[in-house]
Amino acid sequence: MPFESPSSDRDFSWEHFAYGRRVYFSWPDNEMQTLSLPPPEMQDQLCLYGYVLLDTESPDYPALRNSVIGSELVAIRACARFTWTVARPQDFVVFLGFFDPTTKTVFTFATGDDRIPHDPFLRDLEEVIKAPKAPTWLVQIVEWQWQDGPDQYRRQVLLLPFGDTILSINLSDSTFMDPASQSNFDKILSTNVDLDWTVDFAEKTVSGSATHDLTVQEDDVTEAIFDTGYLQVTAAKVDGSEAAFDLKAHHEVMGSALHVTLPKGLKKGTSVKIAIAYSTTKDCTALQWLEKEQTQGKRFPYLFSQCQPIHARALAPLQDSPSAKITYTATVRSTLPVLLSAVCISPPVSGPPHAGKEVGKDVVEYKYEQTVPIPSYLLAIASGNVVYRPFPTIKGKSWRTGIWAEPELIDAAYWEFSEDTAKFLAAEEGLVVPYKFHVYDLLVLPPAFPYGGMENACLSFLTPSLLTGDRTLVDVVVHELTHSYFGNGVTHAHAEHFWLNEGWTVYIERLMQKTLHDSEAARGFSFIIGAKGLVDDLKRYANKPEYQRLVIEYAKGEDPDDAYSQVPYEKGANLILHIERTIGGLDVFLPYVKDYVNTYIGKSITTQQWKDHLYGYYQKNSPDVVKLLDTIDWNAWFYGEGIELPVKMEYDTTLAQAAYALADRWDAARDATDLSLFKPDDLEGFNANQIIVFLERLQALPALSLTHLTTLGSVYKIDSTPNSEVRLRFYELVLSPPTSETAKRFVGDAAKWVIGDDGTGVIKGRMKFCRPVFREMVKVDRELALETWKANKTGFHPIAQRLIEKDLGLA
Repeated sequence: MPFESPSSDRDFSWEHFAYGRRVYFSWPDNEMQTLSLPPPEMQDQLCLYGYVLLDTESPDYPALRNSVIGSELVAIRACARFTWTVARPQDFVVFLGFFDPTTKTVFTFATGDDRIPHDPFLRDLEEVIKAPKAPTWLVQIVEWQWQDGPDQYRRQVLLLPFGDTILSINLSDSTFMDPASQSNFDKILSTNVDLDWTVDFAEKTVSGSATHDLTVQEDDVTEAIFDTGYLQVTAAKVDGSEAAFDLKAHHEVMGSALHVTLPKGLKKGTSVKIAIAYSTTKDCTALQWLEKEQTQGKRFPYLFSQCQPIHARALAPLQDSPSAKITYTATVRSTLPVLLSAVCISPPVSGPPHAGKEVGKDVVEYKYEQTVPIPSYLLAIASGNVVYRPFPTIKGKSWRTGIWAEPELIDAAYWEFSEDTAKFLAAEEGLVVPYKFHVYDLLVLPPAFPYGGMENACLSFLTPSLLTGDRTLVDVVVHELTHSYFGNGVTHAHAEHFWLNEGWTVYIERLMQKTLHDSEAARGFSFIIGAKGLVDDLKRYANKPEYQRLVIEYAKGEDPDDAYSQVPYEKGANLILHIERTIGGLDVFLPYVKDYVNTYIGKSITTQQWKDHLYGYYQKNSPDVVKLLDTIDWNAWFYGEGIELPVKMEYDTTLAQAAYALADRWDAARDATDLSLFKPDDLEGFNANQIIVFLERLQALPALSLTHLTTLGSVYKIDSTPNSEVRLRFYELVLSPPTSETAKRFVGDAAKWVIGDDGTGVIKGRMKFCRPVFREMVKVDRELALETWKANKTGFHPIAQRLIEKDLGLA
């Protein structure tokens, strides 16, 4: 991804500084230029590091070369606290390296004479060397780094191919730079939180306290800053004593920073306990309160949370960043059964529902404990009329699995998932490492839940749209339990690296298909299904191409929900598949996967740290593989934009051939008036995924007539199927193009389906279904789309409400 030469470097203002963006400084004539002083809150958050490139054409080159002991490349890192008033050579710590211009390979000296090959960041190096006015010094600076040794910095440089610009600020790969958090977890870190909550269905609030155990990371820190969102904070205590606090002005995305004053003179390593009394409010974005009519049983109200990506701060005052992992305990009082993303301590799940008390009337106290550190977005609560049924155990496994659902759904939910869940988890352990969370339960939520699944620790939330009665959508469970390793275990440092969660999870999920079915065709078929959604989302972001990237450089305060798409899932999974194929297949790749998880489980990492480990693993174990890794165009994968992947990916199409053939039959008959040759048994032997591929294949072809599509829908009963995945593809097919006679005929049906006015009474709250339908509806009949939305929006989750209103042009 080429850089544009900056035109206004000298006019740079810190007030316009954006986290996650590169800001360039001009430093002409090789003189250290004074930099303007950043705001006080940033002065101790930034440090320098970089590389110095010696221009081989410079008349000063021989002397410079000798001055660095014969090396042609010197990597430099700033002192931990760089003085921003002026940049001076003495502010740098130097370590040496060597550049081989023949092979364009950089080696750094880690210890002794060991040479470690550098990754191919050299995409611009040749241009720099050949440039007539290439600078003698070429330096990059980056935001906070917590690693102790210079080896941690060595691959983060991007050499700049232009003019006299030699300084750039790059905050996109810092563990401690979270563009969506205002907390100061780099200075004082919360490691555990004890929650004490009361659920009030009448007032629709969760109130109580959050007591944090924190460790001071830096001498003389004066305050602890927590993220909050629409919370009413009433008191704060530090080590048992009342403390001053200040809830700052509300930011539309990041919420209100809560500043709690600390005692003076705290030293690094000191333990501090901070208790915060608070309540959620009606504007809480983490919780959805359902009336009893919105549940399956229609007898009791229901509460559930959705905290990913940045909504945990609306449930509790937290350092709401994936980099700040916590353990937690919770005591929760409610008139309805309570579930949390933790292990239940009491009352026992094997006992009667609600500890034998009257559901909906009596208050019962529930206690939970999460001993595995998790990112804050995995904090979860549900409270409603739910019952539990355990799945069969597997001999030799210490963990247990089971299903929670409303009594009216428990039989269907148990049948759908009981056969495969424990088997999936056991197979996953064989691919990766043993499961660490002790419990893996499923909760089938009411239909307003905005996702297919949410990988809350110990308790995956699931949409009821998975209850198809044929187990064809149980892959979602594979996806969610895979997150126990990729996301819940090894976690992305912040939203820019979200693909590390989802890309890895999709890759392993599909590898499980190959493992469980002993068939590469099953894995290839899953990639084929995913390809359509990826292309659709890449097209959707044509006018915002930065969201087409795998690694997205968010500005400070930019909402990661705005970029939610299939890109991190599908593009990420394809990158990992490409690596597997490039280096020689699964026999070479799978040992690395285990080592990767074992190395980083319990930690939060960036893309660069992942890539460094990848190179480091093969340098140590299979040095020849490093050359193969160097053939991958990393920058195209990480930062590439557009509709196409950096390489053309081929998949096993065995399971797709029948679907393709049926679509081709319809295409060949597009001018036919007699459609009686198409029979219901055309789909004999098809599973739901093959029907999806059939419909998506048709969508890629020129539109069929109203008669053809009406016949197709009725003959195959696709226009009335209870399978939401299939039904969605049917509506996407018939509503395009939006000006067609077919679209006008079916837009009303689509509207009724998405709001549950189709005889089922079940809205399609999952954003995978409701957002595409509303986006297509508004193109066909804007008035109908807006009327439908305004009359039914309260039935959808707050996250879905906000994003659908953006889709409809209302926000």
